[in-house]
Amino acid sequence: MTDVRRWTVPGRVNLIGEHLDYNGGPVLPMAIDRSMTIKARARDDGVVNLWTDREGTSRATFPTTVQPGDVDAWAAYAAGTVWSLAQAGHSFTGVDLVVKSGLPSGAGLSSSAALTCGIAAAIDELFGLGLGRTDLALVAQHAESDFVGAPVGLMDQLAVLYGTAGHAVLMDTAASPPTTRTVPITWDDDGLVLLVINTRAHHSLADGEYAARRDECERATTELGITWLAEAGLDAMVKLDDETLKARARHVLTETARVRGAVNAMSRRAWPQLGTIFTASHASLRDDFQVSCPELDVAVDAAVEAGALGARMTGGGFGGSAIALVPLDLVATVREKVEVRYAAHQWPAPEVFVVHAADGAHLESDEAPPAPRP
Repeated sequence: MTDVRRWTVPGRVNLIGEHLDYNGGPVLPMAIDRSMTIKARARDDGVVNLWTDREGTSRATFPTTVQPGDVDAWAAYAAGTVWSLAQAGHSFTGVDLVVKSGLPSGAGLSSSAALTCGIAAAIDELFGLGLGRTDLALVAQHAESDFVGAPVGLMDQLAVLYGTAGHAVLMDTAASPPTTRTVPITWDDDGLVLLVINTRAHHSLADGEYAARRDECERATTELGITWLAEAGLDAMVKLDDETLKARARHVLTETARVRGAVNAMSRRAWPQLGTIFTASHASLRDDFQVSCPELDVAVDAAVEAGALGARMTGGGFGGSAIALVPLDLVATVREKVEVRYAAHQWPAPEVFVVHAADGAHLESDEAPPAPRP
């Protein structure tokens, strides 16, 4: 390729605030130092070529006029991004894309958001569309929700684009557009690390369970007569008759409080308190929101038993990954404990690794134009 632009686009973990981004609550994700690389070159013939290292999707070709249903499997995320840009009134003449991912598929680390945001950012830069980071996030969300069929919130896309090394990103999802500010992460200075446990239980938001949770939250919001479920007061537990809706609302209310508590604990370097908040969040997601699974529960329990200050599932759930706040000298102990528990269940061995907060999507060329503006 000539005149190739190369983008690095991180994955993300959500520290706290699960399933709040579509309920108007605060969320606290961070971009991570595991990423995908997207190489892009402009074309002038109305064609999009995509090469990937993903199994079953090594190459796809489609026109810039692609429509929902024309492309399936993993390539649908790329096609959806092209379609979403057109839906937003932006046109371009074609592009070659080469994607190499260091993010495991189905691990709940936002490989789909990295792909859609990275492609949107690359096309924006190549063709001078003038989109800001929030604009790009909205394009990527639209692609995943309305082309692929996974009704996601906006947290993953904003995390991928607004990530800052050494910081989490606190988002107010009730604002229009959502607002962001950075929160310093200093646990490394106190001998702690954040461990990701990829359960290898495949996670997908394009199935019915995620959509069902959104529908339940919308029903609860309607019954309570409020704009966002995160606005509900404690009287919601009395006003809602349906036990399922009551449980969903209880998670949203308590998780909102946990996000605020987590930010406070991080500002005071109160790491045992932060760990307790993590573990309480997992219990709420398991019992009230019912989005965990046995592999996640075993990972969390084993990590805490082995000395983690706290642990929780991260991401939409139904598989994927857990995170654990762990003293550096106990990383090997936690890894071994989780692996032993998985072996006892005859599950595939989990992938366990340390992550650090990283910068969001950015060009990897000194001579290239700057990354998208805010």
